[in-house]
Amino acid sequence: MSNKLAITASLAALIAAAAVATPASAQSLFSFLAPPAQERAAPAPQPAVAAPADDENADEVPLPPRLQRQVVSYPSNEAPGTIIVDTPHTYLYLVLGGGKAMRYGIGVGREGFTWSGMHPIVRKTEWPDWYPPAEMIRRQPYLPRMVAGGPGNPLGARALYIGGTEYRIHGTNDPTSIGKFVSSGCIRLTNADVKDLFSRVKVGAKVIVLPMTREARAPARQRDDADVAAYAPEPRAARAWSGVRPAGLY
Repeated sequence: MSNKLAITASLAALIAAAAVATPASAQSLFSFLAPPAQERAAPAPQPAVAAPADDENADEVPLPPRLQRQVVSYPSNEAPGTIIVDTPHTYLYLVLGGGKAMRYGIGVGREGFTWSGMHPIVRKTEWPDWYPPAEMIRRQPYLPRMVAGGPGNPLGARALYIGGTEYRIHGTNDPTSIGKFVSSGCIRLTNADVKDLFSRVKVGAKVIVLPMTREARAPARQRDDADVAAYAPEPRAARAWSGVRPAGLY
């Protein structure tokens, strides 16, 4: 009986204490009666969402090995950052220094539209708009007067404007033209290559365009014939222009 009386007295004391306690303190008095706290499970890890793929160059086809971007031996007295356009061999060299250069395959002017000289880069533009020069419109009056920048634009993803001329180093929506004599004087690269060049070249960089020689044209044409088989079918962007873009448009 003494144990029961002791338990009863203890409970009575607790009830009396709770009667005068604040709700918070009363809760703590009877905390021993609460069931053990349940641990909240950590939220399940969510699968990572892949970043959208960069499909700006999705339509590009692989170039023949000789036209692919690569570091080559190229002894030169020109300062690093200088661009040298080897028109006869359809190469563009970016001088790196130490006897090395980054070499890119390019498309150059067709017969009667090649040129040579030394000029600086005066402007750089991403996804440039295209305004055909007046001379080109006189030759081809059906051309649009302006084409907004984008994948279907004949200037491609980037343009570097050559001071003192109407020419540009630019991308293309027709990568099968690389390695050929097809343009009206501009120097074109694949979009992937022009973006690489664009990232390396500063405004003010020197551009040296080497002259075309009659002796060099014959072997160059033979290389063009050999390269044709290495190309995949014409990409979507080029097909979209096939009705309005004659060979050598830009």
